[in-house]
Amino acid sequence: MKKIDVVLGLQWGDEGKGKVVDVLTPEYKVIARFQGGPNAGHSLVFDGDGFVLHTVPSGIFRPDSVNVIGNGVVIDPVILMEEIRAIEQRAGSITDKLLISKRAHLILPTHRMLDAASEAAKGKGKIGSTLKGIGPTYMDKTGRNGLRIGDILSPEFQARYDALKQKHFGLLSQYDFEYDITEYEQKWMQAVEELRRFSFIDSERVINDYLDRDVPVLAEGAQGSMLDIDFGTYPFVTSSNTMTAGVCTGLGVAPNRVGKVMGIFKAYCTRVGSGPFPTELFDGTGEELRRIGHEYGATTGRPRRCGWLDLVALKYAVMMNGVSELIMMKADVLNTFKTIKVATAYEIGGKQVDWFPFESGEEVKPVYREFPGWDCDICGVREYEDFPQELKDYIGFIEEQTGCPVRIISVGPDRKEIVIRPER
Repeated sequence: MKKIDVVLGLQWGDEGKGKVVDVLTPEYKVIARFQGGPNAGHSLVFDGDGFVLHTVPSGIFRPDSVNVIGNGVVIDPVILMEEIRAIEQRAGSITDKLLISKRAHLILPTHRMLDAASEAAKGKGKIGSTLKGIGPTYMDKTGRNGLRIGDILSPEFQARYDALKQKHFGLLSQYDFEYDITEYEQKWMQAVEELRRFSFIDSERVINDYLDRDVPVLAEGAQGSMLDIDFGTYPFVTSSNTMTAGVCTGLGVAPNRVGKVMGIFKAYCTRVGSGPFPTELFDGTGEELRRIGHEYGATTGRPRRCGWLDLVALKYAVMMNGVSELIMMKADVLNTFKTIKVATAYEIGGKQVDWFPFESGEEVKPVYREFPGWDCDICGVREYEDFPQELKDYIGFIEEQTGCPVRIISVGPDRKEIVIRPER
């Protein structure tokens, strides 16, 4: 029985999932997104040119691939159609390559307004929302009020849309917030009509049918494990399950059909928006990581907070996801650092702990172990044996601590700048 493989982020997002999926897709016929929405930004670089995907799976530029937007994803038709047009300008029509689950929920213009109004009302307690309407859409989903892609085909679609919009107007009246959805609503309705040229599918049946026929399927996660609604640094999290468990609910596959789980992490840590970040650096080193790594949000453009690798959080994410192999991104960003630090434990209230605690705010102090840097350019390396010993030692320590092999190491932004180790 064929199993679905999974690739997802193990930190606070922005780990480089887009590049990895793009590199892995030659091994898979089907690539399926299982959660999140246009708050995701999966960056691809090929032939020196870049492209950012927000809703469409990262295999879309590979010939003969099938790309599925699963039921666990929330969709803004305007953003999705803008993305599709940009893709088609570069790669031609993708009508036959992109399938959309009927059960995926729609982000309405009023969802965006609710998101903005709620975030503005929080004042200093803002969570750093991307203001794309993600949270309010998932709230309507769990509140059993939402509209789904399949509803577009119903003759009652307009009436259902109007009813939900009026409900949102009532909620918005509780805020001191000015808004006007007229222009965006017109674009939204036009985009809904444009989406009709794509196949709306029962994705749970389609995905399982592919697996039954031994077709290789890759599930692609968005955001990162530490932003999971249940197990992340709550409340500074996203509104969906970003871990492996989300594959089952976001695509409709049974737990025993999950195969290999590939976890992606950066050789250091970053975070966009508010929330705990124990290893964050506020000095010149943090600035240097941001400058060399071009650490700005692919969706928001906001500067990313930067810090050393947090092994406590990484081991937690490995455990929660059942990770079978690791993928290290942006190792090249550390090329010029004489010393590299890794947090191996936390100090909380005068005691050291080596597990990820419920408390993860200012009271948590990282305990570091130092490693000598490799202080050389590794961007041209394509074989693991050619890495400097210092980098091999760094990788070996991570493998020892997590119990997982590091199979892929990225040494630059382009899809060709990567080192793949044979499976052991």
